[in-house]
Amino acid sequence: MKGKDLAILASVILIIAMLVIPLPSWMLSVLIIINITLGLIVLLTSMNMKEPLEFAIFPSLILLLTLFRLGLNISTTRAILSRGEAGGVVETFGTFVTGGNILVGIVVFIILIIIQFIVITKGAERVSEVAARFTLDAMPGKQMSIDADLNAGMISEVEARERREKVGREADFYGAMDGATKFVKGDAIAGIIIVMINLVMGMVIGIVQMGMTLADSANQFSLLTVGDGIVSQIPALLISTATGIVVTRAASDGNLGQDITSQLFSFGPIMYVAGATIALLGLFTPISNILTLPIALILVVGGYMLSQAKKQETEEFTETEEETATDEMKSPESVVSLLNVDQIEFEFGYGLIPLADANQGGDLLDRIVMIRRQLALELGLVIPVVRIRDNIQLQPNEYRLKIKGNEVAKGELLLDHYLAMSPGDDDSIEGIDTIEPSFGLPAKWIDESVKDQAEMLGYTVVDPPSVVSTHITEMIKGHAHELLGRQETKQLVDHLQESYPILVEEVTPSPLSVGDVQKVLSKLLRENVSIRNLPIIFETLADYARMTSDTDVLAEYVRQSLAKQITSQFADPGDTLKVITLSGRVEKLTADNVQQTEHGNYLSLDPNDSQRILESMAQQIEQLSMTEQTPIVLCSPAVRMYIRQLTERYFPQIPILSYNELEANVEVQSVGVVNID
Repeated sequence: MKGKDLAILASVILIIAMLVIPLPSWMLSVLIIINITLGLIVLLTSMNMKEPLEFAIFPSLILLLTLFRLGLNISTTRAILSRGEAGGVVETFGTFVTGGNILVGIVVFIILIIIQFIVITKGAERVSEVAARFTLDAMPGKQMSIDADLNAGMISEVEARERREKVGREADFYGAMDGATKFVKGDAIAGIIIVMINLVMGMVIGIVQMGMTLADSANQFSLLTVGDGIVSQIPALLISTATGIVVTRAASDGNLGQDITSQLFSFGPIMYVAGATIALLGLFTPISNILTLPIALILVVGGYMLSQAKKQETEEFTETEEETATDEMKSPESVVSLLNVDQIEFEFGYGLIPLADANQGGDLLDRIVMIRRQLALELGLVIPVVRIRDNIQLQPNEYRLKIKGNEVAKGELLLDHYLAMSPGDDDSIEGIDTIEPSFGLPAKWIDESVKDQAEMLGYTVVDPPSVVSTHITEMIKGHAHELLGRQETKQLVDHLQESYPILVEEVTPSPLSVGDVQKVLSKLLRENVSIRNLPIIFETLADYARMTSDTDVLAEYVRQSLAKQITSQFADPGDTLKVITLSGRVEKLTADNVQQTEHGNYLSLDPNDSQRILESMAQQIEQLSMTEQTPIVLCSPAVRMYIRQLTERYFPQIPILSYNELEANVEVQSVGVVNID
């Protein structure tokens, strides 16, 4: 054990010993000076910290110092009542403070008690209680904020862990401070009681046991009692003040002294006003000008110096910014940085700024974080950070979404309206006709006054933030395959390798490169198939990658391995899956026109046959859509990917499934047949 640790343990043992062992007067004087010194050190430390956690030991330190002070009180009380003296320090304080007048000393002591107990201790106790409650209430929000920053890529996992630990330490600290202030309050109450005991019992002992007269006993024990009370209350007052500073201290880049000078005296004109007020006070009141004018002059001179310093600081900052901007423009990297293209950008006109401004109640940033979390769960893909910025080139209420620099969606919002979509042909609600941007449904922008009426009529009513967040979600889902590049695939593979190293080694870098894996995953995402279950995907690739390197074929094998996932995506347990099937002739015609080349297989149908297949499929899809059911096309595994190639441009949202992609226990009902007869 180190010497410092032994010293602390010895100090605690000494405190306990003070409670039962009488101490000589000279030792009491030494301990009283040490008590005042410790109180001063604690106060100065609290003033020089930048945030409360820098003084995390403070709650426990309050307990030890309070116990030390109470031990001193017991020792001095024992000395006063048994010997009629308590050392030179107590007597000196009693004589110096009272100035030969015991009543003055008692009044001064009472004032110290009032200041500590009613003003400082009471305030610190209340602040500690409120701080502890609000810190605990804010913990979930802080944790969510840390998770949001981590998901947005703004901080690393290590930084997130450190911030979570700090949040936990803050909660523990303020909870401990809430209890520690009770020690300070109890110490003040104990000081009052001890002084009363010393005064009353001292006079009794002086008269009964020491043979003093009433006047001599009152004078002697009043002096000692006041001296003991004051030497005890001074360090207690310092600790109480330090407690108040700690619990009211907000985190900043400087200590208390720096913050006071930089914030209280940061505005020169205010010093002019204060100086003029003091000068007028001397001119128009009986207060002497000799007293007020020097103070006013100091304030005016100080204000002038602050204004000049502020002006110089602003000029230096402006020059530095201009020099930095000039250097950046001259540097060769300034052009290279312009080549960077954000993966996802969301731009909006100035009329939609409240949508993203948290100070105006906008929650778009929080919604973007939730969208990224949602898509990570749905698709198994880490969506890049969405860059949000305003663009004065857009119309005030217009917004647009870009993916890799290309515009993929745009729309308009009316922030003071609601978007209402009718369930049928009901057109009784007045509003501005528009199109719902995510799914292309007819809708209306309605006033808030008719919102309740629209909901009663069965309209689906959505607020503007929900409209745009849904639009962003659907667009990102539709273009997820574009966001998955080789670098993103490598990150997914590395993450999988942490848990399944042997599985990854069997797939990449041989027989499949990262680029081959990326193509397979991209094909799955292109048809809205989640790649979250990477172990099953890699198990399939490990089984078939040595048989073929055709990524289209490999993607079909993976889809069949994900049959349970695909089935649950389109059918609930116990439901009947209604599908559109292909006639035998269409499937045979498709299979017969597959061209095999060294670069892969592709469908080479006669244009007339392709047209008839597409027209028949469009007719069946339209009939099924009229019954408010989601169209699904079901075909044999041999032709599924070629049918997808044929229909992708015309029906990109229609799922094309094969029989092998459905679970055996799913009941399938054909409600339409694609035919070319």
